[in-house]
Amino acid sequence: MSRTEYRAAPRTMMPPPTLVVSATRNDTDLLWQQLRAAAADVAQREPLLQPRMQALVLERPTPAAMIAAVLARGLACSDLPEAALATLMENILDHDAALLARVATDLTAVTQRDPACPNALHVLLNLKGFQALQVYRIAHALWREEREELAFALANQASVAFAVDIHPAARIGAGVMLDHGTGIVIGETSVIEDNVSILQNVTLGGTGKEHGDRHPKIRSGVMLGAGAKVLGNIEIGSMSKVAAGSVVLSNVPPHCTVAGVPARIVRQHRGDSCPSLDMDQTL
Repeated sequence: MSRTEYRAAPRTMMPPPTLVVSATRNDTDLLWQQLRAAAADVAQREPLLQPRMQALVLERPTPAAMIAAVLARGLACSDLPEAALATLMENILDHDAALLARVATDLTAVTQRDPACPNALHVLLNLKGFQALQVYRIAHALWREEREELAFALANQASVAFAVDIHPAARIGAGVMLDHGTGIVIGETSVIEDNVSILQNVTLGGTGKEHGDRHPKIRSGVMLGAGAKVLGNIEIGSMSKVAAGSVVLSNVPPHCTVAGVPARIVRQHRGDSCPSLDMDQTL
């Protein structure tokens, strides 16, 4: 299957659970207001950080401008200058309300799920998993516009800067958390639905040199533990959990935990449990 054919016929996603993706427009507006207020507070209390708060948040008139400034600062190199990157990404975010809403939902998801996270400002400025995911979102928008060379360039630079490797053709929903981020690999035909949590060193990969649709499909509410490897065109069912260090080579039903090498079912979940939100690493 060619790359163009794959884009033209995307796989239908399952409906997400009602979690952070249900945030209203008022919730989103409040999020950005709180983020700006937090930056002003930091600028007042920490003189060393004042220029950073001003340049990345307080002097930026819109959420799109804030996000673009932060991502451009992290990605910039000698032949991808910060100002040009910021302009490119701000334009993409400004013209895609749905993309900007997904960024806000990701911010909320990380703030709610990570016990080490004090507020959304910390997520935006300091968490490279979040930053890498937003670079992917912009690269994916470029990919859909058939600007593939630029999409690949951003994805490659994100891998260098953040140690997170996401193919720009992958399809990733909202309310996703890449916790820590380091070592995460997400292949070209991967699908990740809404409200998924992925910890460090997770691989969503193929099983060899096959072409076409060859990567995992991660359904809503799933948690993938640190170091988990999910390989091939298989499905991790909604509200399931893959234990740390597991290698998954076959489909996983909804509402269960799998563990081991190769992974096997070790537990069935309650119907109302959501591993991606609970973030419970135990078996």
